[in-house]
Formats: sequence, structure tokens, C-alpha cells
Amino acid sequence: AAPCRAQCRSRQHRAAWPGGCRPSSPPPPAVPVRVSAPRLTESGLSMVDWHLVKEMKPPRTQQEWEAEFQKYQQFPEFKILNHDMTLPEFKFIWYMEYSHRMWGRAVGLAYLLPAAYFWHRGCLSPPLKGRVLALCALVCFQGLLGWYMVKSGLEEKPDSYDIPRVSQYRLAAHLGSALVLYSASLWTGLSLLLPLHKLPETKQLLRLRQYAHGTTALIFLTALSGAFVAGLDAGLVYNSFPKMGERWIPDDLLAFSPVLRNIFENPTTVQFDHRILGIASITAVTALYFFSRKIPLPRRTRMAVTSLLAVACMQVGLGISTLLLYVPTPVAATHQSGSLALLSMALWLMSELRRVPK
Repeated sequence: AAPCRAQCRSRQHRAAWPGGCRPSSPPPPAVPVRVSAPRLTESGLSMVDWHLVKEMKPPRTQQEWEAEFQKYQQFPEFKILNHDMTLPEFKFIWYMEYSHRMWGRAVGLAYLLPAAYFWHRGCLSPPLKGRVLALCALVCFQGLLGWYMVKSGLEEKPDSYDIPRVSQYRLAAHLGSALVLYSASLWTGLSLLLPLHKLPETKQLLRLRQYAHGTTALIFLTALSGAFVAGLDAGLVYNSFPKMGERWIPDDLLAFSPVLRNIFENPTTVQFDHRILGIASITAVTALYFFSRKIPLPRRTRMAVTSLLAVACMQVGLGISTLLLYVPTPVAATHQSGSLALLSMALWLMSELRRVPK
């Protein structure tokens, strides 16, 4: 086991993914972003059942496709929204969802197989074993949560005219789980790959570290709120900026009763909240950047702060563009990708500011 551990240590300086092929490496950024693709293309409900192995083989013959299409026709989305859909159109949305599920399986194998191999070879330290187990469990949980989310969109609603869609609560849980998985993986990879800086523990550095943690939490919350925007199609409610229509605060902001329902179920309130969180995030990042200029920091840490500000500005521009252009799929997908890039920059900065263990 000793030679293997030495070999593993020498690989810590290789690229986090996929170069090292280690279970502690962060997944490619496309993993959580793939969560948004079925939603943006309205394809998430095209596969009406879930089989871990059986569904890996797609329909091939005309008869198989017609049988799959007939299953889809039994559910609310076809009956209410897509009753005039043709078989070629169904194939498109089916393959969008199929690619999403197959990508998820590929990610699962990319975690589980290397984890089993390095565990068997004795390459993992006891603390790292705990992290690897938690990450692998989260990968499995993410798959089950995805199907639990899809089931909510296949159920008949009390009102037969309700638009078929997945529960925004389950969508947020699915996205949140993906973000937690990505963040934990990236943090673990960075902690192994990047050497710690021996920074003087001044009051200013302590405040900067606290600001970085708070800003990262705010960025995470903003990204999570985007799931409610997507789940309720809230991006199509008010397509103007900075005002919402002709007003700063729309009349229907608190239209639902009780009031707390508005936060998660009123599309107007959901969009309003996402705007406020986005503005708060860019404000926090900008303040963090200017505060960091007062502190002598290593070059790599300075790069992390600057990159965080640059990506935050880009993300704000993408968000406003998505709104003003009525949520075109390419721009919306790029905006959702940008949220992950912004979170990555924030985690990188937090990693740079870690304390040296005593």
C-alpha cells in the first residue's frame, strides 16, 4: 500500500479532471449544467418511466418508437400541451432527456469505479475515504432525486387545465443536490492540488476570509433560486430591466395567500427575488474585490479575486440579456452555466484563503 500512496501523492499535482481520474476530483462543469437542458427544451417529461439498465438501450425500430410514443401520449404533457406532436418531434425531446440520463450514469461510473479501485489499492487516507463515501452516496442520491422530480410532472393535477410541469421544489432539490456534489468535489480536489499559502493571520485577512465565505453562500443561494425561476417559467413574466414592467415593485408581488407562498410559488415574486439576489451577489463580489486591494496577497490569490469579479460581471450581463430577449435557450443555458462558473471562482478564492493547519 505504501508505494501506491506515494504514487497517489505524486498525482495530486495533475489536472483535477479528468487527468488524475481520482474519485476526489471535481466533475466537469457540464454535469450540473445538464440539469437545465431538459427544462429549457421542454423535454424532461418525454421518458415516462425509469429503469437503471433497461433504458440504456434506446428504441431503434419504427415499432419500438411508436410504442414509446404511445406511452408518452398517456400522460398530461401530451394531452394538454403536445397533442399535435409528431413522432419526429417526440424523438427530439426523447433524445434530449435520454442524453441527460446517460450523462448522469456516466458521471456515476466516473465516481464509483475509480473510488473502488483506489480504495482497493489502499491509496486513500482515512479522512479521504469518508469524503469519497459521501460523494459516491450523493451521486446515487442525485439519480433517485432526478426520477422523483420527473414523477411530479407525470401526475394528473386537480385542475385538468394546469400546465404539466415538474414541481419547482423538487427541481430546486435536484439542482441543489448537483451543486452540493460539484462544490464538495471541487473543494476536495482543490484542497489536494493547491498548496496552502502561509498568510499572516491579520484582522484584515480574517475579515476577507469571512467576506469570501459569505459571498460564496450568497452566490450559491442565487444559483439555487434560479431553479424556481426555471420551474415556474418566471423568466417570462416581466421581460424588462431594471424595472418590472412600469414599476420597480410590481402589483402582483404578494398576490398569493398566505404570504409565504409567494416566495416559492408566485412567478412574479420568484423573478423579483432572483433579481435582488443577483444584485446582492454582484455588489458583494465588487465590495470583496476592492477590500482585497488593501491586503497584500499572493499572485494566485489575487488572480482568484479578479477572476471572481470578471465572471460575476459576465453573469449579470447574461442574466439581463436572458430576460430582455425572452429567455432564448442558448443564452439561458449560458447564463445557467455562468452560475456554476461563478460558484467555482468563489470556491477557488475560499481555497486560496484557507488557514495553514497548526
